[in-house]
Amino acid sequence: MRAPGYPWELKALFDGRPTVGWLMDLCEENYRHLLRLAPAVRTLEGRCVSRMDGSMDLHLDVLEQTPYTTLVHLTYFFAGSDTRLPDPDARVRVYHDSRQVEVVDLRQRALPLNMGIDRPTMAQKWRVNMFLSKWLSYCVGQGHRFGSSEAAVTMPPASDLDLSHTC
Repeated sequence: MRAPGYPWELKALFDGRPTVGWLMDLCEENYRHLLRLAPAVRTLEGRCVSRMDGSMDLHLDVLEQTPYTTLVHLTYFFAGSDTRLPDPDARVRVYHDSRQVEVVDLRQRALPLNMGIDRPTMAQKWRVNMFLSKWLSYCVGQGHRFGSSEAAVTMPPASDLDLSHTC
């Protein structure tokens, strides 16, 4: 694993031409952030919530565990008119063997990151994974943690949560 940092040039970010290598570096950075947030992600099961004073509850739901990957759903829930609205709402795949985390699906309202319904382009993958990197870094900075912290609690499956749009 390389030392944390951004190996890409600022000019290339503005030009919107990330490379495959840069994307892989970013996915490695996402893995480091996720491990700080959920050190035991490989063994977590079900739904967990990290509660911090002065911060929104962060929800992590383990959707799938395989020998080499873990699929997780990560979100905040905002109060809506009749339901709780997830935002940002991400499904990410953790690749334990290559030590990378990649966005599978990201829905959020603040920034226009996912444009188009066709196969994702390199620029789209870059944007959503950069968003994930910044969000994970923010969550870690807030003190959120899953698996081995008093801030995290395991929740039973909740029937009032509508997560059908993420599956």
